[in-house]
This record gives sequence, structure tokens and C-alpha cells, in this order.
Amino acid sequence: MTTHKTGTREEWLAARLELLEAEKELTRRGDELARRRQELPWVRVDKDYRFETDEGTASLADLFRGRSQLLLYHFMFGPDYTAGCPSCSAIADGFNGSVVHLAHHDVMFWAVSRAPLARLHAYRQRMGWTFPWASSHGSDFNFDFGVAHTEEEWESGVVAYNFGEEDMRPATTGEKNSRDAFTRSIVGTDWETYRREGPGMSAFALQDGTVYHTYSTYARGLDALWGMYQWLDRAPLGRNENGFWWRRHDEYDNR
Repeated sequence: MTTHKTGTREEWLAARLELLEAEKELTRRGDELARRRQELPWVRVDKDYRFETDEGTASLADLFRGRSQLLLYHFMFGPDYTAGCPSCSAIADGFNGSVVHLAHHDVMFWAVSRAPLARLHAYRQRMGWTFPWASSHGSDFNFDFGVAHTEEEWESGVVAYNFGEEDMRPATTGEKNSRDAFTRSIVGTDWETYRREGPGMSAFALQDGTVYHTYSTYARGLDALWGMYQWLDRAPLGRNENGFWWRRHDEYDNR
């Protein structure tokens, strides 16, 4: 027998209609937030960032590929990683299907990481992805947009991320050893090397040859882009999480 509250179909419908009003209000609030995102002031990008792509070296403006809007996912894959971050990989599993639709709506999409392009190519092939992926290796791009941090920042205990500052260093030796072991198991690096990268997404506009930064979000701001969570939030048990349960899609047992 279930331990969850049960009821009649009539009781369910009454509760569902009440919830529907809350869902509609959330939708309206989401529409309003989208409008406010679009009203943010644009910031001109003057630095000459360079990226390595399948077609060769490209500027930030080149990444637009003839569109006027550009969306970038800051994928955690640092120069010393042996594989891409599993969380970013789970998010990226939803990219392939969206890219073609965005491209036909005046929006170019890319993932960007600091790992060398050859390593990104190998991992993309392993994962079966086809979306555009550029390397910012050797560039200030990830640092300037808040998704990479220097050793000096780390050692100071003041890492700027998600429009705030935090100390990401483990509090005890035991905690450090545990985190080091965990991150070595997923990306082949210690905790510091892993966490000096961060996830995020940024948006840009191109007008009259000038690139403008229009929006960025990080941390839980990426939840809406993580497709499986949108499904889990509607499942009977919700996210039902107890620690790090997800894997790269080729690492689950076949069942």
C-alpha cells in the first residue's frame, strides 16, 4: 500500500485545478522575467577574443555565423580534464535537437570550453553530439565571463561566481581528500582544478559589426536548460535525489 495521500478522482481534480492556477501564475512570472532579461542594457565587447573551431580560428563575432544573436553554454571542460563535466554533459544531451531550430530563428548556439579543440572533438564524438563546440584555450574569455578562476583567486578564498563571491576551498583535510577523490573519478583532476571552472550561459547580440553582451546566468540559473530536471519535476517522486546520482549517458548500466 502506498504511504502517499490518496483520494477520489473528484478530490484529485479539485486539487489539480488549484495547482493549475499556481502553474499559470508561474508561467506569467516567467514571461515577465523573460521580458526583463530582454530589457537589460547591452554592454559592448571590445576585447578581441579568439576561439578554435572546426573551421579554424574565429573571433567572437565570427561565432554568430550570419545571425544577429548568439547563445553560448560555458561547458566545464578545463585544460587538465580527462573528460567533460558529467553535469554539463547531462545538460548538453539536450542541445542537438535545439541547435537547428535556433539557427533558423536568427540565433546561433555554441558550447565553449577551455580544453584544447582536439580533446573536445574526441569527447563530442564519444557522446554522439553534433552541436558546435569551440575551444577558448589560451584566451581570457572564460575568466572575463565568470566561469574560470585563477589560482590566486582560489588561494585568496574569494572566487567571483554567480554575481557574488565564495570560498570554494574544502574546510578540512578530510573534506579535501574526499572531494579530490570524487573529482578524480569523474574528470581526472583534484577538486581545485575541477572547481576553478564553472558552468554558465551567456547571450550576445551583433549590430552593425559590434558585439554586445546581453545576459549571463550561472548555477541554479541553468536549471531550466537541464532537460531531465524539467521532466523529473513532474514525476511522482520529483527529483528524489540523494547525492550525485546521474552519469554520462554512456556510463549507465544497460537496463
